[in-house]
Amino acid sequence: MPSPTEHRTAGLAELKPRRILCCQLRQIGDVLLLTPSIHMLKARFPEADIDVLTEKKCAPVLENNPEVAHVWALDRKLSFFDSLKFYRHVGTGGGRGRYDLIIDFQQLPRIRWVLALSDAPVKLSYPPPWYNLPFYTHWAPVSGPYAAKCKAGVVMHAFNVPWQNDPPRLYLTEAEKTNAAALLHHYGIRPEDSLVTVDATHRRATRLWPAAHYARLMALAANIRPDLKYLLLFGPGEEDLVAEVRQLALASGLDATRLILPEQMLSLREMAAVQSLANLHLGNCSSPRHFALAVGTPTLTVRGSTSNAWTYPGPGHQDVSLGLPCQPCDESACKLDRKCLTDLRPEAVLPRLLAMLKEKFQ
Repeated sequence: MPSPTEHRTAGLAELKPRRILCCQLRQIGDVLLLTPSIHMLKARFPEADIDVLTEKKCAPVLENNPEVAHVWALDRKLSFFDSLKFYRHVGTGGGRGRYDLIIDFQQLPRIRWVLALSDAPVKLSYPPPWYNLPFYTHWAPVSGPYAAKCKAGVVMHAFNVPWQNDPPRLYLTEAEKTNAAALLHHYGIRPEDSLVTVDATHRRATRLWPAAHYARLMALAANIRPDLKYLLLFGPGEEDLVAEVRQLALASGLDATRLILPEQMLSLREMAAVQSLANLHLGNCSSPRHFALAVGTPTLTVRGSTSNAWTYPGPGHQDVSLGLPCQPCDESACKLDRKCLTDLRPEAVLPRLLAMLKEKFQ
């Protein structure tokens, strides 16, 4: 089995691909973290068309991206045989010509189907385990520690492209920005207000700072900063949790006019457009933090089980953690009753929040 640092890149230096397929099915934040790799590929091969294979739910991340020629959006509800037809259609270029290069950033079974049904001469990934070896012609090591750099390591080492610390990229339209401004105006956000978007949700308990902690932190900061207003973000099935956060925040003394809970869930791009107009994003280690980064908004992330590899190494992006010996564990369950989160008190996070609101980031 290849080691994590092994290269098999012979002949790639002379490669001049006309069509490239990048494969990253999920999750939403990971697809956004793929965009620096796409940017590096476009800089290295400016004449190439770069397509992306991803899941349907992730496709909005790549809309309006000038460096992406086409997005293959996988519908996971397709039957087995219809899925095979889709994999074959994608792998052979969809009638637009054979791919010269396919890069698999994830090594999932559905991507392996595409590779198996494709006649692309170069199939590149990170060093595969022995059971995946037949699917790839080349591989190159990942890098790190930042997650987007880790993903881009395959491109860096295969094509000798330097890492420029590029952030993720999400391209909003003027109409999306205008609609976001209108939405904030509807909720009473004035130009002189300081808006913080808040993501108090997560599907994993080991990454979920308690609702009561978010509520108290917002109330404490609002007592010090009368210009502060908050907008709660949520995804499918998270309505009850954000309603609890709102209720607890009001019980902590936060004025209802300063806490916005949208009547409807914002789409991914609506969320990003609103974040682009915010002063700061506060939240757990989940995809909204990457969206805020991608639209140029500073972020403060509360860390539980995850490492700081998900934090962009640049000004305006910080994380805060209790720093227990068991952190980071990257586990989905905890035998210590999530002390890394429950024992991280709002009073300890408050100075970081206030300092970031005060600082002006370029």
